[in-house]
Amino acid sequence: MKEKDRRSKNASVTTAKGRGAEARGGGRHEKKRPPFAKSGEFKERAAGQATARAAVPREKAPRVQPESEAPVRVIPRRSGDKPGERVPLILETSGVSGYHLIDSGAGEKLEQYGPYRIVRPEAQALWPRNLPDSVWENADAIFTGDTDEDGMGRWRFPGAVLGETWPMQLLGTDFHGRFTSFRHVGVFPEQLAHWSWVKDQVEASRRPLKVLNLFGYTGVASLIAAKAGAEVTHVDASKKAIGWARENQALARAEKLPIRWICDDAMKFIQREERRGSRYDIILTDPPKFGRGPNGEVWQLFDHLAAMLDICREILSPEARGLVLTAYSIRASFYSIHELMRETMRGRGGRVESGELIIREGGLDGREPGRALSTSLFSRWVPQ
Repeated sequence: MKEKDRRSKNASVTTAKGRGAEARGGGRHEKKRPPFAKSGEFKERAAGQATARAAVPREKAPRVQPESEAPVRVIPRRSGDKPGERVPLILETSGVSGYHLIDSGAGEKLEQYGPYRIVRPEAQALWPRNLPDSVWENADAIFTGDTDEDGMGRWRFPGAVLGETWPMQLLGTDFHGRFTSFRHVGVFPEQLAHWSWVKDQVEASRRPLKVLNLFGYTGVASLIAAKAGAEVTHVDASKKAIGWARENQALARAEKLPIRWICDDAMKFIQREERRGSRYDIILTDPPKFGRGPNGEVWQLFDHLAAMLDICREILSPEARGLVLTAYSIRASFYSIHELMRETMRGRGGRVESGELIIREGGLDGREPGRALSTSLFSRWVPQ
């Protein structure tokens, strides 16, 4: 609630996140990934043990619940064994057709998006740049202005002035890149690791899988899943994001694919699905830190995340393939969401895999493996 605190995805909301006012509805933006892989290949590797941080509880006055908020969900204490675990797991994006990270450093990153080289702020790029300043200064587009995730700014075009949108393609799916006032460009490439996993799951299944994409932003993940053969429900609280997603569907010549585009508060939607007895085989969720739904519904990550995952568990089908949580807005150990996911899925068996999404630098040609840029935390439950 998407570059997660940086993504502006909407959970029950239109996020105030890095996606900013253009945050996706439902609460997020299309809202960061292991060693160098060949073009289009994603590698998984176990990294060294990370240190969990313990939060120090402190007393606070009871919070008055605004009328626009959904009723507080009483989360049951589940019985049974916790799922197995695989930690830490690093999922890497590197050298794919249509995108690669060229260089990073000094608080910025230089990326190749289709035909354009783009410079944007990146707080986690703490090291010096590798490439000369002349390469950076001659990028096609450079974001200037507030360097805060939610900060607004403007784009500077050192050469020819570019239009607001341009055609992009990832994993064989066409969509629009877009220069927004919140530094984002309509896609979070580190998510390619998850999208590739979803695509593989759908294509390997002997039946059409039902996929729920919460905080779906511009719909790239939904289009990839649908093109692979899934029946997709895409939820976002932002009308603007839904409109952009439909534009992407038209660009991808995918109007006949089975996708339901729903502009709604994410929490309210999944609560209704639970009452209806609806079930999904894969659920993708990338909630923002804070957001508001179409009718003023309030989403607060630390207040509502546990309840959201609990409902998602209830609407997973008996033969579910996975529940994926990406957290851009938590600047803490991934163990926090890892343990939450294991408790949520207690008694369901399977395994919980958690760690970080990273993007590997590839140099000017995308083929020179360099440093890894961490972009977000994630936790993923799988049945085996």
